[in-house]
This record gives sequence, C-alpha cells and structure tokens, in this order.
Amino acid sequence: MLLKTNKQMNTNLEKLEFDSGGVGLPPYEPALYSPAAEARQVRDLDSISEADLGFYSEQGYISVAAAFTPGEIGAGLNGLTDLIMGSRPDFKGIVFENSAREILPTLNLEQRQDAVRKLAWFVDFDTRLHALAYHPKLISILRTLIGDEPVMFQDMALLKPPRLGREKPWHQDLSYFNYDPASKVVGVWIALDEATVENGCMQILPGRHREGPVVHFKRRDWQMCDTDILGQASVAAPLRPGGLLLFDGLLPHGTPDNNSGKRRRALQFHYIGANAKKIAATERMEVFGSEGKDVTC
Repeated sequence: MLLKTNKQMNTNLEKLEFDSGGVGLPPYEPALYSPAAEARQVRDLDSISEADLGFYSEQGYISVAAAFTPGEIGAGLNGLTDLIMGSRPDFKGIVFENSAREILPTLNLEQRQDAVRKLAWFVDFDTRLHALAYHPKLISILRTLIGDEPVMFQDMALLKPPRLGREKPWHQDLSYFNYDPASKVVGVWIALDEATVENGCMQILPGRHREGPVVHFKRRDWQMCDTDILGQASVAAPLRPGGLLLFDGLLPHGTPDNNSGKRRRALQFHYIGANAKKIAATERMEVFGSEGKDVTC
C-alpha cells in the first residue's frame, strides 16, 4: 500500500483542516467533569435482556463491556491509521487539533497520528471500518432500540491525542441533526483504546433524555450552557477496547480534555429509523437554538 511521505503532507499543510472550537476562550470549569459514579455494564451484545432494554428507555444508555473481538478492533485501528497515513488520497475527512497547528510540520507520520482530532465519512473508504458500523449483532440490537430498520447516517472517529485532545462540551446529539426531535436516534460509541476518566471517556447524565430538547449555544462548541451542568452528578462511562456505549440522541453527554499521556481513540456512529422524518435546519434551530428565545448563557 502506497502511503504519503511526510514531505508530501507538509507541502499540503495549508490545505489541512484544523478544529477551531474554543480558541481564545477561557478554560472550562473542571467541576463540569466530576463524575459521581460509573455506568452500569452488560457483558456483551448477546447479553442484552428485556430488563436492559427497559433500562435504556429509562436511563438513556446501555454500556457493553465487550461488543467486539480484539481482532475486529485491531482491524479498525489499522483502518484508521491507514487513512491518516494517506492510503486513500481521495479521502478528505481528517481534522487536526488546532493546538497542533504550529508543531505539525515538525512531526513525522507516526507522530502525526497524535495530532488528529477526528475523521468523518470514512466507512466507504475502508472495509474494516465499514464492517464495524454494520456488524450484524450491532444492527440487530439497533433494530430493537429504534423499532425500525436502522440507517447509519453519520460516521466519525473521535481521537483525543495525548495532552492535546480538546474537550467536547456537554450537548445532545440531536441538536446537530436535521431530524424531528421526536425521532429515535441511537449513538454508538466504540472504544478502540482504553477510555478512562483520566484520558477523556464519555460522561453522561442518565435519564435526562426524557426531559426533551435543551437550548444550545455556540460557545466553546455547539453546547448546552455550563450552568445547566454545574452541580449535576454525572456518570462516567469508561470502556476497554472493544466496549461500546449505546445512547439516546437526547442524552446529555460530554468529554473533558485528555491531559494524560495515553491515546483515547474511538468510533462514533449514529443510526435512525428508515422512516424517520427529516426537517429543515431552521426548524431544528427553533427547537435547539438560542436565537430568538430571549435566553443567555
């Protein structure tokens, strides 16, 4: 497989995309990410019971300790690495951490992996990643949770590089999507490395999805107001490689900075029913957007 050289990537530095969220803003309050407990887990996808489905309805998530084999996860990691290293010149979905902008030209290809914030729209560029997104056992449980044939409409790889990985503020995923807020959207977050509180695992507010849409603001990112989160008892969702979190599209969640020396790489897919109703962006903003609602954050 022919990969780009470091010289080729440096030559095209001006064409690279960098994440600009939070630039120039004060750091977030550490109390936003002070979990009081850890998420309840089931063993594997085959172990999900009727009681677990009821738990999902009430609490908004199911954490699965071992959803994929080490071989499947290793293949997924190799797929991501190959895309970052330039195995597909036609793939344009890489976004780098803004904090790596100045040092990027000094990094070799191996080091450059630890400057990437995310990849998007990659499942059609790598068969190994496609296999994870459409794993038969995963699709089966999604069909049950959604009550319709699941359609994967977003694929992302979320990488929190050691000591560079930026926070993803608290939000509801449906605030990003032009679907009826009453739609059953399920997020699937798959750990490729061990995800811990120290390196930025997901934190959630169980049960809060049942309160419905929350107004979001453009601050450090498209996010819920910090004052809506401060003082709340969050739940951490640590996962070992191959574990996954299934979560409702209205479940509030966020991840802090990765200030550790360990990688925290994950895949995130979103699924919706084949018969879900699409809406215009203006309709979504009428529900989730702060403009015109006479509210401040």
